[in-house]
Amino acid sequence: MIHELDSVVLTKDIRNLKLARGDIGTVVLVHNRGEGYEVEFMTLDGDTVAVTTLFPSQIRMIHEMEIANARTVDLLAA
Repeated sequence: MIHELDSVVLTKDIRNLKLARGDIGTVVLVHNRGEGYEVEFMTLDGDTVAVTTLFPSQIRMIHEMEIANARTVDLLAA
């Protein structure tokens, strides 16, 4: 079960928010016992990229033996 403050992995691209499959976010709110999750995605230096509500099918828990990867996101692009 996913709880508030858990780190989660995005399972699908959300292009309009500049989020890509594999991005790691933090759950900031659990809606209706897990029917949805408010998740914040941030750059490694602390800038928020997006805070959005996601369905359980759009995120997953981090698995053992996974390694994080970095990518560049343009926060100023329209």
